Amino acid sequence: MGFVIFLVIVAVLAILGVASYNGLVSTRNRYKNAFAQIDVQLKRRYDLIPNLVETAKAYMAHERGTLAEVIAARNAAASANTAASANPGDPQAMHALSQAEGALSGMLGRLFALSENYPDLKANTTMGQLMEELRSTENRVAFARQAFNDAVTTYNTKRESFPAVLFSSAMGFGPAELFEVESFEERETPKVSFE
Repeated sequence: MGFVIFLVIVAVLAILGVASYNGLVSTRNRYKNAFAQIDVQLKRRYDLIPNLVETAKAYMAHERGTLAEVIAARNAAASANTAASANPGDPQAMHALSQAEGALSGMLGRLFALSENYPDLKANTTMGQLMEELRSTENRVAFARQAFNDAVTTYNTKRESFPAVLFSSAMGFGPAELFEVESFEERETPKVSFE
């Protein structure tokens, strides 16, 4: 009788282990897929930026330093994105991507603010189209980032819940990092004035 109880306990633990493993694999794949959606939008963003800078160069001759800084921030963000794409569950890679994206957003904000001082640039249809495409891409990135963060939260909750918590670390399922905004400017609520 004792042996039968032992076999039942082992069978139950094995079933719990297999179910936990399969659930963790499923949720990990969901957040990796969600990151792939961010990756697509970020690459689109990175492709738009050089065109934006080239268009602005013709009008902003005195702002070469700013334009070079935008390209440098774009390259740093693209590099951080490549590292994060290789392993979206790596907290260090996600943190580096968050910081690089925050820096890039800050530089783009600076470029847009400077472009306000150049009426001919503001009137340029190519510049207007590029800025609109960039805004659209920024919205897509925000939606993709939310979907990724939801998938990561589901994964982290599953790996920390019973019975998966008994098996997750031993099976190599570490915590995943959220893709949070690192830039203060992005967190700040926009101020609207009708004066």
